[in-house]
Amino acid sequence: MEITKKLNIPAPYFYDKVIDSVLFDIRKHTGKSLTKKQLNNFEYVKSFSKNSRAKIKVEKIVDNSSYHFRTSTTKNNFSVGYEIIPINDHSCEIHYTEKMESFGFLQKINDAALGTILMYFKKRQFNKMLQMIEESY
Repeated sequence: MEITKKLNIPAPYFYDKVIDSVLFDIRKHTGKSLTKKQLNNFEYVKSFSKNSRAKIKVEKIVDNSSYHFRTSTTKNNFSVGYEIIPINDHSCEIHYTEKMESFGFLQKINDAALGTILMYFKKRQFNKMLQMIEESY
């Protein structure tokens, strides 16, 4: 999935909102309070339910410009990237990418079928999140 959208907020503002969310998630699931500078290559385990966990690894972080992470489970890997391109002091363009690699033949078929159906809702939800960030400025 790829989404590119222009927002009427400064690039540093959007970047800070994303990173604040990441730091909150890490604190919630590990009890550790990190700084932005400690995020690069940081890994932690996130529990979604009693039987569902994933390893999250921050793969790339560039101040006010880029944030990439990978979520790994026993069934698949999700790679997510945010590229933040400043247009001027008051607006930026967000380029969001999400790729999923499934393990095993049946998992690949299941993910392909569900992915097609859920893609519409994921894009809608992501655009709504971008709008909320823009409105919070």
